[in-house]
Amino acid sequence: MSTETRAARERLSAGLRDEPPSSFDQLTPDQLTTLADALERQRASRAAGLTEAAEEALKLVPALARGPVRRILFR
Repeated sequence: MSTETRAARERLSAGLRDEPPSSFDQLTPDQLTTLADALERQRASRAAGLTEAAEEALKLVPALARGPVRRILFR
């Protein structure tokens, strides 16, 4: 396994938070990198969506309680 392939596989492993399946050994380093990039973009998009949803939900909390509720939820 080349160092480029190993680096791409390690990056993908970090994104998956686990070892990729052995079938991923058939992918080229460019394909592994593309997959890792797509995974990172998806995680960032999901995190942004959750943050936005939480902020919208805080609008339902009375104004005086928003600060304490925000601190409790977003430590």
